[in-house]
Order: sequence, then C-alpha cells, then structure tokens
Amino acid sequence: MQRPNAAQYATGSATVVLSTVALLLLAGTPTTLGIAVVCAAGLFLGVLVAVTMPVRARHVKTPAATVVNVAEETAIRVPAAPVGAGADTRIGS
Repeated sequence: MQRPNAAQYATGSATVVLSTVALLLLAGTPTTLGIAVVCAAGLFLGVLVAVTMPVRARHVKTPAATVVNVAEETAIRVPAAPVGAGADTRIGS
C-alpha cells in the first residue's frame, strides 16, 4: 500500500470530524458506550474515505538517457597545466 498523500489526510480528517459531529447530533445518545460507538463509526468512515479516494498518478520528468563512455569514466584524470602570462615562472626571494 502506498503512503497517503496530503489530500487523503485532509479528506479523511474532515470526514472523521464532520461525520462524528453529525452522528452525535442525530443519535442523541447520552451514554458513554453510545458516544464511543459513534466516534468509532466516524473514525471508520474517515479511514474508508481516505483509503478509497482515487490517487492522481504523477508522471516524473526524467532527463533523456545519455550514453556514457565507460573508458571515459574510468580514465585517470590529470589536471591541466596552468596557462597564461607568467604561469611557469616562480617567485624567488
């Protein structure tokens, strides 16, 4: 199972809160057991909505495949000699 995205979290949470409040108002039960059952039903509905919500498939953009020369990758690289006026002279004391 994939991890839920932000839209699934938001939709599931809103469903839990709204359905629990609506069920508590409609049921009108004063007992602790009745309130616990209504809360469990609201939680079940929220999870059900979050899990069954369709997930939008994202297409990840990848750069085009580049051909890599293996000999180029394994070759020993030597730093280039400095170029410019006075690059080969040394300052002496």
